Amino acid sequence: MPKSFRWILVAALSGFLFGFDTVVISGANLPIKELWSTSPFFHGFFIMSMALWGTVLGALFGSYPTNKFGRKKTLTWIGFFFFISALGSALAMDPYTFSFFRFVGGIAVGVSSIAAPIYISEISTSENRGRLGVLYQFSLVFGILIAFFSNYLLTGFQGSYDWRWMLGVEAIPALLYLLLTLNIPYTPRWQIIFQKDDSAALKTLKEIYNDEQADSVLKQIKTADSASDKQEKLINYTNRKTLLLAFLISFFNQLSGINFILYYAPEILEMAGFATSASLFNSVLIGLTNIVFTFLGLMLIDKLGRRQLLILGSLGYIVSLTGVSMAFYFQTDPQWIALFIFAFIASHAVGQGTVIWVFISEIFPNRIRAKGQSFGAGVHWVFAALITLIGPSVIEIFKVNPWPIFSFFALMMVLQLIFSIFTMPETKGKSLEEINSIINKD
Repeated sequence: MPKSFRWILVAALSGFLFGFDTVVISGANLPIKELWSTSPFFHGFFIMSMALWGTVLGALFGSYPTNKFGRKKTLTWIGFFFFISALGSALAMDPYTFSFFRFVGGIAVGVSSIAAPIYISEISTSENRGRLGVLYQFSLVFGILIAFFSNYLLTGFQGSYDWRWMLGVEAIPALLYLLLTLNIPYTPRWQIIFQKDDSAALKTLKEIYNDEQADSVLKQIKTADSASDKQEKLINYTNRKTLLLAFLISFFNQLSGINFILYYAPEILEMAGFATSASLFNSVLIGLTNIVFTFLGLMLIDKLGRRQLLILGSLGYIVSLTGVSMAFYFQTDPQWIALFIFAFIASHAVGQGTVIWVFISEIFPNRIRAKGQSFGAGVHWVFAALITLIGPSVIEIFKVNPWPIFSFFALMMVLQLIFSIFTMPETKGKSLEEINSIINKD
């Protein structure tokens, strides 16, 4: 196994913690609601969405440590934050302490969505950057699957303390990941641009390419940086198209309803008519569907390209979300609702789930890549937090029949289809230094 692949695998493991941490709360949702008897707004804000507000903070400011201390050190600190969050959330004795530690975990998720995709994109080659970038998403959905499966296995394990075990078990992979990050290198582009250490960068490049290619890539990075006039401001006229692309793909990611469905899957399935244990088991199947179709996306992203996968996923979204809405509206057999939700997850996994972190991490110039990733991830997490915040209230309003919720998401995916057909450029097979010039020429 090439060293560079092992490094990327370690960075991608932060995605496992990302996925596990964001979804594990679904198993604790109802027990905590009963334990602390809070209002729908309090539960939505302090219990369910607090981690996402931490994620927003981590995403918006994650570019600073990523640039200042390097992608490597930032990834190590992410592991520490996940570890502390897992233990603190599991041991919390009141909703406020619980919210604080979930917030800490959210910060780790937010910074992870900046540092890990950038690390992977800067260690990869143009030929395999898509597939290797999707390893982060694959790791993420594997974390989601394990979280759902862990929640299912731990149901009935310690009675009213089940939810504490569900949250606390994350400390084990967090500690393992933290230790593994100590043995990965800094990225060559960070060493060249922020450390001015060409010799160290060349040494790392030679681990990725042969000697001749390494010299060529080093020159290409330095030439592209010189041509950019050392532009370090993210918000300017030159970057307007790139910013719009990052905003729209992040906006549509959450307006698909993916976090709403993942966070509230057991509750949605209970509304459909499933018993509690059956809804948790179906949540495991949701996680399994997610990982199978993410693997399919991994296989296709460097063949079909980012744009084609987003078009394919958009069509799947529209059909599946309309199906869920109609199944609720006509109060059909609950199995139909579960089937359409599985189809929705498959559409997300092969489309938006595969594309978003790869696409955002490659469209910004080297010098402002972390800031651009921070912008895109920030948009993503602001909308994720807002949707999760209002989730309990919206479910309460439409608890008799939630079909309008899914109709709204389906309409948003029609808009995403239009975006993917008419606005989104294709970036497959292009070097990081080529992509931004292609965007600005369009």
